[in-house]
Amino acid sequence: MKSPRVTLEQWRVLQAVVDKGGFAQAAEALHKSQSSVSYTVAKLQEQLGYPLLIIEGRKAKLTERGEVLLRRSRHLIKEAVELEELAHTLGQGWEPELELVVDQTFPTPALLRALKAFEPQSQGTQVQLKEVVLSGSLEALQNGRPDLVLSGIVPKGYLADPIVEVELVAVASPLHPLMEEKEPINNERLSRELQLVIRDSAVESSMDAGWLGTERRWTVSSVQSALEIVVSGVGFAWLPKADIFDELANGKLKKLSLVSGSERNFHLYAIFGKGERTGPATRLLVELLQEECNACPTRVTPISA
Repeated sequence: MKSPRVTLEQWRVLQAVVDKGGFAQAAEALHKSQSSVSYTVAKLQEQLGYPLLIIEGRKAKLTERGEVLLRRSRHLIKEAVELEELAHTLGQGWEPELELVVDQTFPTPALLRALKAFEPQSQGTQVQLKEVVLSGSLEALQNGRPDLVLSGIVPKGYLADPIVEVELVAVASPLHPLMEEKEPINNERLSRELQLVIRDSAVESSMDAGWLGTERRWTVSSVQSALEIVVSGVGFAWLPKADIFDELANGKLKKLSLVSGSERNFHLYAIFGKGERTGPATRLLVELLQEECNACPTRVTPISA
């Protein structure tokens, strides 16, 4: 079998030079000297027999051949990293750390109970929890390799199990002017009141799901913030029923009587960010999440896997 002349480290250095915009920036990011970075790229080009980079001003720019090879090298390094992670999973049997990305519409009570049940069985696995909104889950998958993502959006190429059906309910404080309406409220009337909207947490792309399209809106960063503001009597919002169960029960919130759309239902999925390399700790957590969703039929609707 023929051995490769070019190393993964050489491709990694080339990627850094391109991504960071120059040799000095790449050296800083890689914690190497600039001369070491320059030598690595020069040696790579010498081994290939043609240039991959050209210098324009202070920036390094790929040649046409360089662009083709860089794209392939990104896949190569990604596969090498995944191979090492698979080897680690097979060797250790239990993940030392579990990165969990959760859409904020996931029922908080079920999530907290599942995490509580997971801790004594975790064998020391550390959980890194990140809460996102809407397309923030897609961005998390694009920018990293989270072990588990709980989201209503399943990107192409990922394994996912249905886990729960979430119900959003249009609510307001009992003191809100909308509660004085005798007839079911239409969109025209609703649009004259302030709506609380939860901001998409994605940085590079975002969406405005559930917004009526009027100028009267406040945008907040979390379900909890929206809940507290609506309870105070300011505005209305569609909020997850599981997270406002107590407020509905004690009368701090009331369901709005709308002509249509008082309730909105959608599925959330457990997306396995590492596919076949998913470890036992991640699979255990998914089982516990499903059990907790199944245990609360009055608050959320579970989905059989």
